[in-house]
Amino acid sequence: MLDRSWTEVRLRFRRRWIGWLRLARELRMIGWGLLDTGHPILAHLIVTRRCNLSCAYCNEYDRVSRPVLLELLLQRVDRLADLGTAVITLSGGEPLLHPELEQVVAHVRRRGLMAGMITNGYLLTEQRILALNRAGLDHMQISIDNVEPDEVSKKSLRVLEPKLRLLSRHADFHVNINAVLGSGVRQPEDALAVARRAVELGFSFTVGVIHGPDGRLRPLGPREKEVYYRLNAMGRVSYSRFHHFRRNLVEGRPNNWRCRAGARYLYVCEDGLVHYCSQRRGWPGIPLEEYSREDLRREFFREKPCAPECTLACVHQVSLIDFWRAPQTPAAVLTPAATRNTIDLLPAGSQGEYSGWRSRT
Repeated sequence: MLDRSWTEVRLRFRRRWIGWLRLARELRMIGWGLLDTGHPILAHLIVTRRCNLSCAYCNEYDRVSRPVLLELLLQRVDRLADLGTAVITLSGGEPLLHPELEQVVAHVRRRGLMAGMITNGYLLTEQRILALNRAGLDHMQISIDNVEPDEVSKKSLRVLEPKLRLLSRHADFHVNINAVLGSGVRQPEDALAVARRAVELGFSFTVGVIHGPDGRLRPLGPREKEVYYRLNAMGRVSYSRFHHFRRNLVEGRPNNWRCRAGARYLYVCEDGLVHYCSQRRGWPGIPLEEYSREDLRREFFREKPCAPECTLACVHQVSLIDFWRAPQTPAAVLTPAATRNTIDLLPAGSQGEYSGWRSRT
């Protein structure tokens, strides 16, 4: 009994120590972000487009793609590090389908960056969690949409409960549970049960708002709104649930903000192209190895016409660090380097309905 108690004490102390070190690195990241605007804060790096699930609201997966070659992923990590990126989050698809994921995580940490990942959690085992500990993973986000699986989402609390208990016992990294409101699950009130269980297990909890296929706002119904405001009253509050972006989105109101996608936030797809985000793939669509500090500066100051109705929390949060400075300028025509395509910016309402960016050769 004494041996077991001593083991638990050592485990708690080790986790607290790792947590303090992680917090120190996060504070350093924020400080450098405030001092210097010329580097990305967060990059999402797609390691495979394939997923083992097929959630009805998701447009970011397929069932056939092969994992990106390890050599290419390490090169992309190196390039992001050379650009000064602070955090790389590995995503998909389902990143745990990549057989060499831990090697990518370890390389991110070797380059001095923070390492995160977004997963559905289905493929987690004790051995995989321990391997991610050894690799140095800092953050993991798991999406859980309901208590029981339904036709919209199989990411349910009942199915994932054993995985959550494994994480609670073995994970040295921070775990966040995220739910999406407006996804069409039968019982949106399930998000309350998911949040309570996350807090019981010592995890943080956030809630997102569903977007349409173009990444823009899709209004919530009265049940989802009620759930959102009830979640706000719960403990273990994350700032991402409370800032004015979320309240406006829940009420169906646009936001007036400066999107820094393409500068502070990069989305690097499985083909190694840089995009604004998962819902604006193709824009600007520049190969990562060619992406320069000039590109970062251009996109830092460029106003994005899709921003007012954007629901992508990661881009919102990263852009908050610069909300008070560097006003942006809309451009009628963007002309990149001579070797690249010309990209037109179509203003809202043109050609009948806003259609985003258009590329022409």
